[in-house]
Amino acid sequence: MALIDSFRPEDRPAVEALYRRVFGNDAAEASRLRWDWQYTRNPNNPPTGPAIWIAREGPAVVGQYATMPVKLSVKGEEIDASWGMDVMVAPERQRQGLGEVLFGTWDQHTGASLGLGLSLASSRLFKKLRWPDVGPVPCLVKPLTRRALRQPTWSVGLNRVVSAVTLPIVKVAGRVRRLDRTPEIVRRFDASFDRLWERVAPKFEFAVRRDAAYLQWKYIAPPHVRYIVAVLRRDGEADGYVVYRHVQEPRGRVTLLVDFLADPDDHETVSSLVAWVDREAREADSDKIRTFATHALFRKALRAAGYFQVKSSVEFVARINAVPVGPDFYKSTDSWHVTFGDSDQDR
Repeated sequence: MALIDSFRPEDRPAVEALYRRVFGNDAAEASRLRWDWQYTRNPNNPPTGPAIWIAREGPAVVGQYATMPVKLSVKGEEIDASWGMDVMVAPERQRQGLGEVLFGTWDQHTGASLGLGLSLASSRLFKKLRWPDVGPVPCLVKPLTRRALRQPTWSVGLNRVVSAVTLPIVKVAGRVRRLDRTPEIVRRFDASFDRLWERVAPKFEFAVRRDAAYLQWKYIAPPHVRYIVAVLRRDGEADGYVVYRHVQEPRGRVTLLVDFLADPDDHETVSSLVAWVDREAREADSDKIRTFATHALFRKALRAAGYFQVKSSVEFVARINAVPVGPDFYKSTDSWHVTFGDSDQDR
């Protein structure tokens, strides 16, 4: 039987070798390049170091569950939590219950266990363990050009027909919106973002603490991806921000609205930030903007700006251990704030 304990610095070569066996050379190289940022520089790490669980059989590492610690606000109380991320089991030890043991160990040692963008195997395991069914994070898309609705699985002819038929809708939804206030591009999250978080946190039943240290690590420091951060200020204080980037996908160019924060009741700030991303996407010649948002008021503002809710591929699970919550807590995420930037989906 494998022994499960915490990661040690000397485990890293064995973990990298296991990653290569399970996921292949390209994925292992990408993981190696971001490893120090992802695991050792997280400002929410416990004093003992990265929150990674290792399965050992003698001197061999046969499994891993790596997590991302965060501070989580739940119904006004802040607790330690973590996102489950890289889980892997040696090929010869798969389908023997080791993954379930790793999941259970992680869950027992955190105030809240969180999962985003689940693999099929992880999704099945969470269902087997009877975790609360939160459902996917709603996905919203704003079309900007006639190419916005093209799908890589469709033929060229079908894509052309769909583009022609939907063009009138795209012209209406994609029209330029008024920009009431102009954000500034920043490369540093200062102390005003701590104060922004303290002001808006009570508006959310569930949200990861987005303070300056976390935001600087999450969106400025990554070595593998570069984000653009735009901030709206009033009298020197941050009223809200958006984090986004432009990517090329198989059937067109997309602007990803990765993360955002503002008072959901502050319509002027929210609409100005959304309008800014719209203009930035047009400047980048994007065909559409895509974002994910759980909070009902944010989704309402996005729909008013021309976004359509579409089928989401980002599955979401959560289990709160540190504070008592009833089954009803998980039945609606309309007062939760979860975006694509949470966890490690944007690699």
